Amino acid sequence: MKSFMVKRYEGLDAYTPGEQPRDMEYVKLNTNESPFPPSPKVLEAITGEEVEKLKLYSDPEGKDLRDAIAAHYGYKRENVLLGNGSDEILAFAFFAFCAGEKCIFPEISYGFYPVYAELVGTDAEKAPLCDDFSIDINDYMNVGKTVIIANPNAPTGMALSRADVEKIVASNKDNVVLIDEAYVDFGGESAVELVHKYDNLIVCQTFSKSRSLAGARLGFAIAHEGLIADMNRIKYSYNPYNINRLTLLAGKASIEDDGYFRKNVQTIIENREYTVRELEKRGFCVLPSSANFVFARKDGKNGEELYLELKKRGVLVRHFKKERIKDFLRITIGTREQMDTLISKLDEII
Repeated sequence: MKSFMVKRYEGLDAYTPGEQPRDMEYVKLNTNESPFPPSPKVLEAITGEEVEKLKLYSDPEGKDLRDAIAAHYGYKRENVLLGNGSDEILAFAFFAFCAGEKCIFPEISYGFYPVYAELVGTDAEKAPLCDDFSIDINDYMNVGKTVIIANPNAPTGMALSRADVEKIVASNKDNVVLIDEAYVDFGGESAVELVHKYDNLIVCQTFSKSRSLAGARLGFAIAHEGLIADMNRIKYSYNPYNINRLTLLAGKASIEDDGYFRKNVQTIIENREYTVRELEKRGFCVLPSSANFVFARKDGKNGEELYLELKKRGVLVRHFKKERIKDFLRITIGTREQMDTLISKLDEII
């Protein structure tokens, strides 16, 4: 069949999401979802009456949810932007601040960054990680271009301190710095409080991981109202009703149930520490993680083969083919039972 794709996008290397196979039951440790259900308050909020209201458009401004997020983090509604997942927040930012301009992000990081860079036509610099897979903040100081950093980084799980993030933001006052905090709740230091101090900082978070709403698709940004207005201009240019009615309700109920959130996060942190100990007992090298996953490899073992052997045994983890990390596995932290299953299957293999 003849291709009708415009030439600019014919070579676009699209993002590859984690696999969602249905051929058998798996212990699913490949897409960094929470092993716990959403807050009970979410279920209370989504009533039959609210489902009937799906015939009506959602609030394009998401006022109630933005107010709840703003109150939780100590900001005003004008400092909050909602996205259909944090991926949409990233899209708004790339279009608003990178299109036709220059940006920089780590060479090994979230796979959507190079995709968005190519999509919007930005000149993207990919800074290499250090030998220990950490981010060298000197690569991002006074760069004169938009800076995008995942903190904690993915897929390594390694985090920068808030002080280091502030150094980057302060040295790039004429450019936007976006800190993608999808995993910050599991042990990282959030830069949210720095938004009070810097008008060039965007902090992006998600409800997909720590708040158990991956399927609801909800993310948000906190930034100076001027940056929020810029990204809103992009949003209203192509998807004004981007958050559905039920997700708005679920998000508000979730952000207000702080006790449930903190309990689940603490359990995942404990399960992560347990998993690291068990992997290290078996000779795995595990990078220090502040996320709800670990990045691990075992000397003498091919990463892809290990991934396939686990899959055969009903355990899904994530494998990346990029040369420098091809022998690593990214393993989502689930329940203790799930992690014990992973360890037992690894014992069968190795």
